[in-house]
Amino acid sequence: MKKILIIDDEEKLRALMARIISLEGFEVVQAADCKQGLKKLTQNDIDVVLCDVKLPDGNGVDLVTTIKQGYPAVEVILLTAYGNIPNGVQAIKNGAFDYIVKGDDNNKIIPLLHRAVEKSVLTQKVAQLEAKLGEKFSFEGIIGASGKIMQAVELAKKVAPTDATVLLTGETGTGKEVFANAIHQNSHRKNHNFVAINCSAFSHDLLESEMFGHVAGAFTGAVKDKKGLIEEAHNGTIFLDELGDMPSDLQAKLLRVLENGEFIKVGESKVTKVNVRVIAATHKNLIIEIEAGNFRQDLYYRLSVFAIQLPPLRERVKDIESLAHYFANYFALKTNKRVSGLSADYIKSLQLHNWPGNIRELKNVIERSIILENSTALTPDSLPYEIQQLQAGGTNEGGKTLSAFSLAAAEKLHIQKVFNHTNGNKAETARLLNIGIATLYRKIEEYKIQ
Repeated sequence: MKKILIIDDEEKLRALMARIISLEGFEVVQAADCKQGLKKLTQNDIDVVLCDVKLPDGNGVDLVTTIKQGYPAVEVILLTAYGNIPNGVQAIKNGAFDYIVKGDDNNKIIPLLHRAVEKSVLTQKVAQLEAKLGEKFSFEGIIGASGKIMQAVELAKKVAPTDATVLLTGETGTGKEVFANAIHQNSHRKNHNFVAINCSAFSHDLLESEMFGHVAGAFTGAVKDKKGLIEEAHNGTIFLDELGDMPSDLQAKLLRVLENGEFIKVGESKVTKVNVRVIAATHKNLIIEIEAGNFRQDLYYRLSVFAIQLPPLRERVKDIESLAHYFANYFALKTNKRVSGLSADYIKSLQLHNWPGNIRELKNVIERSIILENSTALTPDSLPYEIQQLQAGGTNEGGKTLSAFSLAAAEKLHIQKVFNHTNGNKAETARLLNIGIATLYRKIEEYKIQ
């Protein structure tokens, strides 16, 4: 039930309004002046405040500012006995939801309350989502307690509040974009755009257009002006992933952005100014690329103002268990499967693996296990064959190991995915798989699908 706070020194009028509003299904809290009203706000989860303009110990217009500073999600509707345009304008500037005249606008109060409550609920939801976003991309969201990852986190924490360019190095899948996001979210630019682009995912011309933008007619198909991602990141952060794959002429354009904060769009002659922080990442050794003539030395020095090396997963074995639990909980929730834990043998198998794909590979392996697992705890049976073989005992119930590359393993994985999609509806599963229900029952029994 949504709560409405009425602040008015006229007791009879306040009681009458409370009665009318309560009949609409709201819970009503009352106060006679500013001091009492602020106290009630601390004691209750108020959604909307109905406040008189003239109060014994203050002015409702000024009180709006105090309320919005302490309780941004609370909406304030001001009531006045006499309409006053300057007061109304100031009230709205201070953050009031509306400003109405007693008597003349009585019929507006209830509809206005409903709209104010809707806005308050929406504001609260946005705040919750922003909090979750901040938590997701905070440094606390980076899982691991091993020395090398903690050292990387400490370096990132120190550089985050600055505008320094950051170069993140490390193997593919070590979490470079996670670090880039955390640095952005902990900087003064966090309320502006974080824009990411993978430099290895585009051809030369397309990458230039995506990064720097173009004007209409710059090339065939350019029918209108387009902002580049660097311009989209104005006042925010741009994350350039796999920077080592950027063509040399585009490296020169990027260097100009870093040195002067300016660039020229494709097909244009005038300069565009931009204020952007650059975080770059690569799995390549840029020193070797410089020696091979593939990367500009001056750009490297400009980018590596603050370099952070992210360790591969094989060098942080003690973190594998906590990462595995995190991904298992995530995918169990996503697939609506009950998984209570990870067996000791399962964890041991994960810790013995070399993880050439690092955290990204671990994440994919855990998702596969969640889909294939028949019991409530993950066991080595649901791991790819090459990981099962790292220790003895990695067989299924029939004593037969399903290779991750076998047709049977692929068939079991697909049936389990469809089965999860239909929430266990066998008839619908058989229909989607285009097989008979008897065949489905046989496959469920054969693969021990639950």
